[in-house]
Amino acid sequence: MSDIDVGLFEFDRNNALYYFIMNADDTIYMRYGGRDERSAESYLNLDSIELALKQGLDQHTLYEEGVLPGQERPEPLFPSDIPRVRRELITYGRCVECHLIGDYTLLELERSGTLDKITHMYKSPDIRTIGIHLDVPKGLVVEEAEGAVAEAGMKPGDRIVALNGQSLLTFGDFQFRYDKVLRDASHVALSVERGGQSVDLKVALPKEWWLTDLYFRNLTVNPQQYFTARTLTPEEKAEHGFALDGFASEVVDTDPGAVVWSLHRLEKGDIIKSVNGVESDPDTDNLELYIKLHTISGEDYTLVVIRGGEEFEMVARTKRQSFRRLTK
Repeated sequence: MSDIDVGLFEFDRNNALYYFIMNADDTIYMRYGGRDERSAESYLNLDSIELALKQGLDQHTLYEEGVLPGQERPEPLFPSDIPRVRRELITYGRCVECHLIGDYTLLELERSGTLDKITHMYKSPDIRTIGIHLDVPKGLVVEEAEGAVAEAGMKPGDRIVALNGQSLLTFGDFQFRYDKVLRDASHVALSVERGGQSVDLKVALPKEWWLTDLYFRNLTVNPQQYFTARTLTPEEKAEHGFALDGFASEVVDTDPGAVVWSLHRLEKGDIIKSVNGVESDPDTDNLELYIKLHTISGEDYTLVVIRGGEEFEMVARTKRQSFRRLTK
């Protein structure tokens, strides 16, 4: 990627395979690629790429006929313009890989204090969270609709053609545009083609619609807390007098690394009441997610812990994720 204009070729850097279908004037007709937490190939197969290429040729015909609207080219951005990429890779003649650009860009945002973790870490929200299951060989044809999209009126056999007024031809288009939705949005507008007619749908976004599994991403800005906890049930919260919408949780496992790196002194069965004095958060009721969103890797944070009926404060610390992750 050393000489690539990554401003023009913008995409989720943790995709294993990604195509831009475009012309010699740098007009991008569509994108092909995308993935989710299940697999790098969840939305990739030969039938769907053949369909995308045919659609690309149709778009090119429209372009030559002057029917296709022009595109405003993004500001040029090259890997050498990203300080950490330039310092860590280009200076030493190392390979500049896609995921490295993604990770180092996040580190620069973290350094400058402009990192929005919900937007920048949790990229490419999973469309299954709102109930969309695609018939992958047929592109954006819906195989099954449930949850939020079913409530909005989506049906199996619908072909998704637009998101918030922007046309879509492939899953790659959909995922790219969906990622641009503001994380505090309450709804998205989807247009589908059904029986030759266009149908507009207003889809309510559920809480944490943006949440994605970070395991397959090499993100060193992702704080590691080295314990696992389960959110208490409403009955358990009421019993302890905790906020019912809070993230009070019981520790169910601790990682031996916590002792090695002196990260915390939690024990299985401990109840964690709050983090830095906070018991609830509008974005999430999951304790581990709250820590990831509200701490910087390597910094201390304070827990209020209940153990054996006694309440006390414990200072814990997150650890920056190693670039090369271990086997899950």
